[in-house]
Amino acid sequence: MTDYMILNTDLPKGVINRNIYGHFAEHLGRCIYEGLWVGEDSEIPNTDGIRNDVLAALKQLDIPILRWPGGCFADEYHWKDGIGPKETRKRMVNTHWGGVVENNHFGTHEFFRLCELLECEPYICGNIGSGTVQEMSEWVEYMTFDGESPMAGWRRDNGQEQPWRLKYFGVGNENWGCGGNMRPEYYADLYRRYQTYSRNYGDNKLYKIAGGANVDDYNWTEVLMREAGRFMDGLSLHSYTIPGSWEEKRYALGFDAEEWFETMQKSLHMNELITRHSAIMDKYDPEQRVGLIIDEWGTWFLSEPGTNPGFLYQQNTLRDALVAGIHLNIFQNHSRRVHMANLAQMVNVLQALILTEGDKLLLTPTFHVFQMYKVHMDNELLEVAFESPQYTQGEQSITQLSVSASRDGAGKVYVSVCNLSHKDEASLRIDIRGMSPSQVTGQILTHTELGAHNTFQAPDTVAPSAYHGAELKDGMLECCLPPASVVVLTLE
Repeated sequence: MTDYMILNTDLPKGVINRNIYGHFAEHLGRCIYEGLWVGEDSEIPNTDGIRNDVLAALKQLDIPILRWPGGCFADEYHWKDGIGPKETRKRMVNTHWGGVVENNHFGTHEFFRLCELLECEPYICGNIGSGTVQEMSEWVEYMTFDGESPMAGWRRDNGQEQPWRLKYFGVGNENWGCGGNMRPEYYADLYRRYQTYSRNYGDNKLYKIAGGANVDDYNWTEVLMREAGRFMDGLSLHSYTIPGSWEEKRYALGFDAEEWFETMQKSLHMNELITRHSAIMDKYDPEQRVGLIIDEWGTWFLSEPGTNPGFLYQQNTLRDALVAGIHLNIFQNHSRRVHMANLAQMVNVLQALILTEGDKLLLTPTFHVFQMYKVHMDNELLEVAFESPQYTQGEQSITQLSVSASRDGAGKVYVSVCNLSHKDEASLRIDIRGMSPSQVTGQILTHTELGAHNTFQAPDTVAPSAYHGAELKDGMLECCLPPASVVVLTLE
């Protein structure tokens, strides 16, 4: 059976914010230390302590924005411990993640240097949970003030004459949980207070992000928007894709068809979360000024056997690639409200882009999906009308296809399609309206094994290749999608 879709290339629906393709690097496990940072004296080639091989890989993705230092870590991170001569910086125990001692060699200056090398926007999350108003206020002053003050002078003494440009600033993280176990009413008042003293200096205007809901806590969104909506520019949402349950997570490898289906089903749930949280936000912000910032998302499995369980190190399979494609399609289709999203996390943690081991590096299937999808950044979102076939497993059914489309400034149209079914191909016939393309090209990411993944011994087991399953016929685009595949088509 062939499924019919209408692609309206002449009905743009707004611009896809490039920050939807953002990332997250927390002081967690081997994300910062060993993953991004090895220090200037390391035998691993580096630039100012930052790994060259990781930098080169990440540069391929045109990363738009990077969130740091957490996560749960943010609300016990005291920024003054991470500046000045490295030999005098305080050592600390990372009580959230593995109980390891950190030397604070990667701090504010090093983070801005990383963002400079990646040519991306910095997004810093401040400490409400265990920090003071003064501490947060002085951090913003240290980073962004260009006048005479103790903090600006201290920054200059530490080698940074000019202030940095900082737009995105989070006022706390997960304050309903690891950030203080607060009630929404209490956090709303704290947010109002702390953001007051996070000032705009000169022409540096902060985009202030309030700590939002955990998954489907719609009451948190209601209270925050009602009590503090006018003081924020963004409101976060955190939701991870976890087969089984939070208490009984499963491993990234060794899953069966039922678990594959459950993972796809839970990925699609992001659409409902955005729809319902957005409806609450619309009630208090009908102009949609406040962005929904999904600054933590991705798969969360049990840590790989033999690794520190507090390091959240997991393998990354074809299943993760489908999760990434589904989420990016959903974010794009909600781009009027979703202004940013940050995959958790960049290196060696959860649904990572990159895994490292000593001086070795590999790119995960998730990395490849981001590389395939980056063509959508800053494009006009296009209207796609279709009714997906059903993907059935046992007594349950979900949509088999996840789709989004965009048009760039040169007139090229991109269509990204995920076939969620682990067993059935999908035949698709697309009626292209508003343009008459003369050629179609594409890339595909798939494998015959659902659990296929890249290893240091076989780093290219799952990698994109040219897609030859699409052709133009009489103004229609016909394509056949293999099971468990991610495809990005280019029409021109």
